[in-house]
Amino acid sequence: MDNFSAQLNDLLVGAYHSIGKLEELSLKSVKSVDLSISELHLLEAIGKGNAEGYTIGQLAQDMGITLPSVTVAIKKLEKKGYAQKIRSDSDARRVHVILTRRGRKMEAMHRYFHRQLVCALLSSMEEGEKQQLFRAMQKLNAFIQHTIENLSASASRRSKE
Repeated sequence: MDNFSAQLNDLLVGAYHSIGKLEELSLKSVKSVDLSISELHLLEAIGKGNAEGYTIGQLAQDMGITLPSVTVAIKKLEKKGYAQKIRSDSDARRVHVILTRRGRKMEAMHRYFHRQLVCALLSSMEEGEKQQLFRAMQKLNAFIQHTIENLSASASRRSKE
């Protein structure tokens, strides 16, 4: 790995860890919050659903985690009062997960945190820098999504062999 690549790798890994730490500290600063970062991200995913909510299978697929893991996490969120399961109006066999009032409030707080973070970052940048950052992030995200799709397809093929 050349010097530039090593430095870029260090920046990416550092940013990833720093964002996680920042989220943890932000979460701890809110009184009476009994959520982990993983649970908060699950609330965020549920919050992106429509009024009918997501099925547990849809959440597992969207988040890239196993169905049993999502099932356990949803049960915890239900016990804590952040989410609830409801039967589908169109198919009684299907169960959807929606946010409770408490869950919507926490999810909105998390979205606000992210908006404030982006605003603070952009406030110190000139327009050209903002556009460069945006294009670089688009390329990074596209690369990561493409790599995930390739790895998922490869893992799927291996499991069928």
